[in-house]
Amino acid sequence: MRRTSWSTWLGTSMEYYDLTLYGLAAALVFGPQFFPEQDPAVALLSSFAIYGSGFLIRPLGGIYFGYLGDKLGRKFVLVVTIAMMGIGTAAIGLLPTYAQAGLWAPALLVVLRLVQGFGSGAELAGASLLMVESAPTHKRGLFGAIVGLGTNSGTLLATASWTAISLLPQDVLMDWGWRIPFVASIITTAVAMYLRVAVKESPVFVEIRQNRAENVAATKAQTSLWADVKASKRTFIVTLAIRIAENSGPYLIKTFLVGYVAATIGIHGSAATTGILIGTLLGFAVIPLTGHLTDRFGRKPVYLFWTIFQFLFIVPALALIHTENAFWISAVFVVFICGSTPGPFVVETSWFVEIFGAKRRYTFMSLVKEVGSIFAGGLAPFIAAAVVAASTDSWLPIAIVMMAYPLIGIIGAIFAPETRGRDLTLEQDAF
Repeated sequence: MRRTSWSTWLGTSMEYYDLTLYGLAAALVFGPQFFPEQDPAVALLSSFAIYGSGFLIRPLGGIYFGYLGDKLGRKFVLVVTIAMMGIGTAAIGLLPTYAQAGLWAPALLVVLRLVQGFGSGAELAGASLLMVESAPTHKRGLFGAIVGLGTNSGTLLATASWTAISLLPQDVLMDWGWRIPFVASIITTAVAMYLRVAVKESPVFVEIRQNRAENVAATKAQTSLWADVKASKRTFIVTLAIRIAENSGPYLIKTFLVGYVAATIGIHGSAATTGILIGTLLGFAVIPLTGHLTDRFGRKPVYLFWTIFQFLFIVPALALIHTENAFWISAVFVVFICGSTPGPFVVETSWFVEIFGAKRRYTFMSLVKEVGSIFAGGLAPFIAAAVVAASTDSWLPIAIVMMAYPLIGIIGAIFAPETRGRDLTLEQDAF
């Protein structure tokens, strides 16, 4: 369990390190380095378009590697995905710029971003599976929270790395300094690879494989993937609602709301980033506590608590932001980041493993997580920004958009079953 925990922590950290690092570099460096002949606004848009391409290919990676994970095992897939993500990230730091290679430079950046996205499409679901399926039944929620600690660690590490290299002279940063955190990621990748190669396969999957070997006739008679998807449509709809609410929070807060405070309210961005930093550090205590509470009280009530809290906090939060007081703005971000955004994610980690049956668990979890991320993480900030552009000075339309997402999760959770302690070798979904 110790080795599995470390490999899960590092692997998930690697994924979120990649995401955060690319987002920071896209905003500050990639425009002039890979699109120098374009207008700065267009160059920025191009950089984020490449960023988005990684999200679009993630569902395909989730389906492909999820199928392999259900057939060959969790460990095999997780070794492959961490290698793809790590190599893709390090290679970005070695790319030639537009001045050195012309159009080949942005073309290669697209290719590497697609490699990252294809590999990461199955990383989060696989890490959750390996961790929860390896944990003692009465501590699945607590051990599942390690995945949440990984997301926190990756975001913090990328932010700290970028902050450190930002101290370099501007010309050095733009010339070669920006490459350092990308290339340095190979160290984390090597350690994670070592741990994952040495880690044992999920005991639940080993038992599932033995059961299938003993029942060869049933295994041969398995239905197609799409037939199983059709049979599990109710499970898909409910878990997708839970995922959309959970995934929208971090992107609405860390992406949209940060930009809204700086661009619309006119408050220096440090007020928001200070709150995010403090909230992230506090999250290292709140995340495992949330996992422990799900083991004690169940997945459903803890998820509803955090989602209802987020729903109710949005109006007071926006009111405090519009006081234009830096202290209260920072406090809003602290509350969001330390609890109401990571809380539902922690619950989801063990809840989804228990909701989905053993037959297609890896495939279905990957599909729900990545499709949900497109509708939530991909679209939520865009919709909120469009509302800001189209609305009057009132912030109520923004509140309505931000409250709609947790409301979707609340409705989904109401229809979802409580699964704490469920037998993970059962082939069928929980409902």
